[in-house]
Amino acid sequence: MFLTSVVSPQYFSCLLLILLAQVAAGALIYFQKEKVSDGTSSSLPAGVFPDSERGFGGLVHMECCGWTGRVDWSGNQVIVNSSQLLFPCSCQNVSLASGNFSESGFCEAQTPDWPVYDVGCAASVESWLVTNIGVVLGICLGVALIELLGMILSICMCRNIHTEDYTKVPKY
Repeated sequence: MFLTSVVSPQYFSCLLLILLAQVAAGALIYFQKEKVSDGTSSSLPAGVFPDSERGFGGLVHMECCGWTGRVDWSGNQVIVNSSQLLFPCSCQNVSLASGNFSESGFCEAQTPDWPVYDVGCAASVESWLVTNIGVVLGICLGVALIELLGMILSICMCRNIHTEDYTKVPKY
């Protein structure tokens, strides 16, 4: 019993710290969204595209290619070595060409004009977030409510635990 009464306030404190950190991060991202967007746009392609074999292709069902556009793939060594005839299969626009998938992640084009999406994934992700902001906020609020419920239950548990007086217990 003694262990439970000590652990519960610590559990409450941990949940409170996590909740405060989440609220602070959310507020910081909301009020500094221009800096976050600029920082992501400038740092991601430099670290992902130039030397990777697969790079950053199209996000699933986003109909996009690269982070800012198809030009993000221009520095990929596999594509450069193929005389620009290989392109990332994940970027393939199925309305222009289909059935050209390979295990390597690159598809072969007949000409240097690839049948890929021109829109970058940054714009697609931003558009998806704007469209689904209600769902994202709902999930965040649901997680916050579960954390608040855990905090309330830990306080109730802490208040209802009584230390026992073992001096009145008969000894045999």
